[in-house]
Amino acid sequence: MMEGDSERAALIALARGLIDIDSTTGREGEVARWLAARLRERGYSVVEQPVEGDRVNVLATVDPPALVFSTHVDCVPPFFPSRVEAGVLYGRGACDAKGILAAQVLAAERLRASGERRVGLLFVAGEERGSDGARAAAALAGGCRFLVNGEPTERRLALATRGVWRVRLKASGRSAHTAYPELGESAIEKLVDALVSLRSIGLPEDDVLGRTHYTAAVIAGGVAPNVVPPDAEAEVTFRTVGEVAPIREALASLEPLVGIEPVLEVPPVRFEPLPGFEHDVLAFTTDVPLLAAWGQPFLLGPGCIHHAHTADEHVQIGELQAAVGDYVRLAGRLLGRA
Repeated sequence: MMEGDSERAALIALARGLIDIDSTTGREGEVARWLAARLRERGYSVVEQPVEGDRVNVLATVDPPALVFSTHVDCVPPFFPSRVEAGVLYGRGACDAKGILAAQVLAAERLRASGERRVGLLFVAGEERGSDGARAAAALAGGCRFLVNGEPTERRLALATRGVWRVRLKASGRSAHTAYPELGESAIEKLVDALVSLRSIGLPEDDVLGRTHYTAAVIAGGVAPNVVPPDAEAEVTFRTVGEVAPIREALASLEPLVGIEPVLEVPPVRFEPLPGFEHDVLAFTTDVPLLAAWGQPFLLGPGCIHHAHTADEHVQIGELQAAVGDYVRLAGRLLGRA
């Protein structure tokens, strides 16, 4: 087997090993410990940092790192295992972000084989829902110069990413028998009115990132079909292009109908462009702002975000292989500055 074939086989084996362990957010413990064991076998010094329960972050180093490759080990539901068909790797996390993680490990291995020992690997829990792993990982940072975060960017370096502001809209009413609705007050009706009003609220715009948009992503309420609902709520996710203050002010018009409870805020990010790479402006949000202690950030990865979170999530194996070279080239460029 030629060297390139050997690396391809190792890449596929690592990616499939990761994908085949269910690590839906909240269940990352097993995959993190499996990964930590594989990295120890490769000769890394590995720290398993507790996050919550049996969930851990994994930091693997040789020498003190000047650069870390980083991505997340958790995935969105539902879990489904890996398969390979016609040069395409399928499975939950194939694109976002276990295939990326495997490419980062192989890139670090290639760099180490060339004598570069200042590259670390940081893999965190919880990115898909609240980023608690990235928040915890700040305590591990110590003098690292560069963070290369991995998300599906179609192998383009990010120029900018949107932020996120997630809020909970909570409506309160008064229960009554639905045969006599005039005796009650429907919380669901209030919530629906508030969500409809969102459509006409002015939201901020940016010359690079475009217009703020939102999704009413989760909704709940009511107790029974024959009861006027006393409570209802929705989680609304805003993809932000700047400060959240103007959005917060705009939402004040909804307050006669609902209470507004902030849940999560992650700011948008601008990145340094680098000659020799294609670049893109990305609509999604990452852990990067919460990993600021790890140095100047860059964002790059194989795969298309349109395939992430889908029922047939996948990535081209050739693209994963090419990404190994992308990461090696980017690290070489950055470490030349260190």
